[in-house]
Amino acid sequence: MNDPAPDHYSYAMYADPAMAEQFDGMRFSGPIGRLIAETQEAVIASFLEPLSGCTVLDVGTGTGRAAIALARRGGIVTGVDASAEMLAVARRRAEEAKLRVTFAREDAHRLPFADGSFDAVICLRVLMHTPDWRRSLAELCRVSRHKVVFDYPALASAALFQSVARRVAHAAGARVEAYRVFTDASVRSALRSRGFRVAGVQRQFVLPIALHKRMNSQTATRRIEAVMTRAGLNRLLGSPVTLVAERCGS
Repeated sequence: MNDPAPDHYSYAMYADPAMAEQFDGMRFSGPIGRLIAETQEAVIASFLEPLSGCTVLDVGTGTGRAAIALARRGGIVTGVDASAEMLAVARRRAEEAKLRVTFAREDAHRLPFADGSFDAVICLRVLMHTPDWRRSLAELCRVSRHKVVFDYPALASAALFQSVARRVAHAAGARVEAYRVFTDASVRSALRSRGFRVAGVQRQFVLPIALHKRMNSQTATRRIEAVMTRAGLNRLLGSPVTLVAERCGS
């Protein structure tokens, strides 16, 4: 099986020290960015509890945000990423937090770990970008003894329209992240083929994240999304989807 091309945007865009330094600010600044980060951290921790002494691999760790958060909760964490520039930021932040996290430059398509090396594997905002998501997901499942946690933008959500727009822009030569969206059925099928079953699901927003960021108010976002959840729309259209899958029989 051929390795992904290094000029794919998911590699090229993050091989940039300036991008690495700005990444968290771009994704998680402001009231809505903080809400996304805090909610995601709480959901992942709840999926993996108890974390104390749990060995966790964070694939596509980026600047180490999730890896550091899990280490702070008692996890024994290894973070891997294809970008040396992002890892440099991650190492510095772990040192500043006085937390021990092992970081290494590795690719999600070919993880250099034996089968079942970790109690749990997490992978955030990666499968939507990686050149071969099925191959990457297979690797996550292979090296996990018990649980795999990952997220994806749902096809049945507002993310579909942004995904189409970005793919058109990318085809026209723009420097954008032309991410994919997923059906729940395709994700569950891929997990079943690797001996895993979905054990928990969290869907974050019905309205587009970009719209919530324009409103720039956690209070407004929480109220609007609560109304939509009560109306049953989150279950149908909520995105991004974060799920935990467990190895069958574990």
